[in-house]
Amino acid sequence: MPHNHSHNSSNEKFLNTTTARLAITMLLNILISVVQILGGIISGSLALISDALHNLSDGAAIIISYIALRLKQKDNSQSHTFGLKRAEILAAVINASALIIIYVFLFYEVIKRLYQPHKIEAETMAVVAFIGLVANVTGTILLKRDSQDNINIRSSYVHLLGDSISSAAVIVGGIAIAIWNIVWIDALLTILIGIYVIKESWDILSEAIHVLMEGAPNNISLDKVKDEVEKFSEVRDIHHIHLWMVGDNDIHLEAHVNVNDMKISESDKLRSKIEVMLESKFDIHHITLQFECNQCLEEGLIGQHK
Repeated sequence: MPHNHSHNSSNEKFLNTTTARLAITMLLNILISVVQILGGIISGSLALISDALHNLSDGAAIIISYIALRLKQKDNSQSHTFGLKRAEILAAVINASALIIIYVFLFYEVIKRLYQPHKIEAETMAVVAFIGLVANVTGTILLKRDSQDNINIRSSYVHLLGDSISSAAVIVGGIAIAIWNIVWIDALLTILIGIYVIKESWDILSEAIHVLMEGAPNNISLDKVKDEVEKFSEVRDIHHIHLWMVGDNDIHLEAHVNVNDMKISESDKLRSKIEVMLESKFDIHHITLQFECNQCLEEGLIGQHK
C-alpha cells in the first residue's frame, strides 16, 4: 500500500534525528551518574544517591530505547509478519517497570534512614546536585519534541524529567540542611520525588500494556467509525469490527462490511472510498475489509462478537 512507503521514510527520518539526541543524552547520564554516586558517598546524602541511581536507570532506559528504535526499522519476515514494531512498546514497559522497582527499593532505604539518621555534607550535596541538574535539563530538552508522539521516547523523557526535578529538589534540600540542619529533609525529598516518578511511570506502563493487549486507541470511538462507514449508500451495515494498535501511531482495523449486491469492480471503488475516509477522519492507516452480501446475517453471526 502507498501508505507504508511514506511511513517508512518518515520513520527513517525520525530515527536519524532521534538517535543523535539519544546518544548525547546517554553520554551525559553516564557522566553525571559517576559524579553523583561519588558525591552521594562523600556527602552521605541518600537523596543524591537516589538521584544517581535514577540517572543510571536513565542510561539503561536510553540504551533500551535506542535498540527498540533500531528493531522497529527491521523489515517484516515470515516469523514476524508485523515486523518488530512492538519492540518500542516492550522497551517502554521495561523502562517504566525499572523505575517503579528502583523507587520501591529507595522507599525502603528512606525508612531505614529515618530510624538511623546520617550526617550529611550539605555543600557537597548541593554542588553535585547542581551539576546533575544541568545535565538532566539538557537531556530533557533534547528528547522533549520526540516524546510527544512516541511512547518509547516518552519513557526515557520521563526518566530525565524526574531526574531534573530530583536534582532541583536535592539542591533545595542541601541549602536547607546547610542553613537549618534539617537532616530529615533528605528522606522527605526522596519520598516526594519517588511518588512523582512512580505516578508518571505507572501511566506509561498502563498505556504500553494496553497496546500489548491489542487495545483500541482511546481517542477513537467504534460507534463513530460504524456511523461514518454506514453513511455510504451502498453499505447496509459494518460489523465484526476489530480495532487495535501494533505500535505508537500504528492503528489497524479489520471488519465485515455488508453491502448491496454489486460487481467486484464497484465494490473495489467502495472499499477505496471507505479506506480514504477512515484514514482522513480517524488516522487509521492499515485497513482490511471483508465485503459480503447478508452472509453473516443469514448465518446468524452478527451480534455474536465485535
